[in-house]
Amino acid sequence: MPEIFINGQAVQAGDDQTVMQVARANGIFIPYFCWHPNLSVPGNCRICVVEVEGDGGGNGWLDIACNMPVSKGMRVHTDSDKVRERRKATLQFVTLNHPVDCGICDKAGECTLQDYHYQYNGEPSISRDAKVHATKHYALSERIVLDNERCILCTRCVRFTREISKTHSLGVIDRGDHSLIRPTEDGAFENDPYSDNVTDICPVGALLPTQFLHKARVWYLKPTAQVCPGCARGCSIDLWHRKSEWKLKALDAKQNARIDRVTPRENAAVNGPWVCNKARDLAQHFERARALQPLLKGRPVEQAVALEQARQLIKSARNAVALVSNWASNEELAAFATHVAPHFACRVKVDCQPEPGEVVQDDILIRADKNPNTAGARARFQALPDDARRAFAADCDLVLVWGEGFNFAQLPPKARIIYLNSWLQPENGHADVFLPISVQTERAGTYTNFQGVVSAFEPCFAKPAEVADAEAVFAALAVKAAKVTA
Repeated sequence: MPEIFINGQAVQAGDDQTVMQVARANGIFIPYFCWHPNLSVPGNCRICVVEVEGDGGGNGWLDIACNMPVSKGMRVHTDSDKVRERRKATLQFVTLNHPVDCGICDKAGECTLQDYHYQYNGEPSISRDAKVHATKHYALSERIVLDNERCILCTRCVRFTREISKTHSLGVIDRGDHSLIRPTEDGAFENDPYSDNVTDICPVGALLPTQFLHKARVWYLKPTAQVCPGCARGCSIDLWHRKSEWKLKALDAKQNARIDRVTPRENAAVNGPWVCNKARDLAQHFERARALQPLLKGRPVEQAVALEQARQLIKSARNAVALVSNWASNEELAAFATHVAPHFACRVKVDCQPEPGEVVQDDILIRADKNPNTAGARARFQALPDDARRAFAADCDLVLVWGEGFNFAQLPPKARIIYLNSWLQPENGHADVFLPISVQTERAGTYTNFQGVVSAFEPCFAKPAEVADAEAVFAALAVKAAKVTA
């Protein structure tokens, strides 16, 4: 491994590495627009320029770090006077036709052009010529809007569709200051299940998701580490929601407890820096109408009353079956196994199936199993047979159903039902005992994905008053049911 020097600091480099890669590996910052660690190197923005010392005669030169291979003994300066002057000049070109509309741009607070201009330039454009205008609010798809005036033609989005999603659905038309990003005419970008990733990798406010457009300033929000439950991949994500110190007081209070956007949380062991579009739509899943009240045959009761009735059903049951959720966390499964499972024949059901039109599986991230913890659940309990009726004996007198996705018409007609779920559904009132439980955004836990990787998630919001965590429910059900096995 060759030794090179960056800002006078000796560092070890790989034979096939670039100066950019070595600098990043050693915590040395070099700005960049077009470069991305997971994409090819176009070398077109020139902001990552560095100074390389010459042969000792003062014959140093400036070159871009993203495409500069290392060589033994080379000496590089990333922030010399010559480098700063060149970056300042480069930013004059980058902002030549840029509208500089930071005050109304959704990317403000996360824009690298804004950051670099403040650090290396900080001056108005020296050009007195009128800016070249381009299309505004161009709909790349139903999910993404493009502002060509803000675009700096880094081509990250183009390379993403060619190298990662492989839809080849974006390109550049025309030349010079008339160049524009445009989708292909076959509509492939509209159907690209990973298209929203281009909004994350866009370094400016050119590509914006319509779901988040003009919704909130990013400095009003904070990210919470979560796991996407949309399939067995279990991608690491961030759920963005309102900071408590910036909560809204005059408008609808529900906006303080909503998911404003979803972005990938980089995890090399699971999803790298990407997620599919389904992850971006998790607000539609988590913000459905909630079940907020325990019920006895549709009659609202206090939680303590419902728990006591459930205990009595468990105590008196002779042949009980439990249908376990594969959306349950490992911690919930452990509590169930400890407190409740000994009284039941347990089978893992499938909570969610692919939706019509949904990509079922591909070679990038998406898995056919649309449930986050099938591996964790089946490590403890057997799977429910395809013909669910085979799981119930003729004398089955109690069924505990945990989670969504099961047709109550398949249950034994004479069996009593204990139902644990989070959402407002007709089945809630049909159960002998219904217990509302918390959702993933209201508790901490872990999922085990199809490869055996365990990922953790944290709570974003508080639980409603009459809603309990499943772990607490199972612990409460065990208090008097233990006599069954005595």
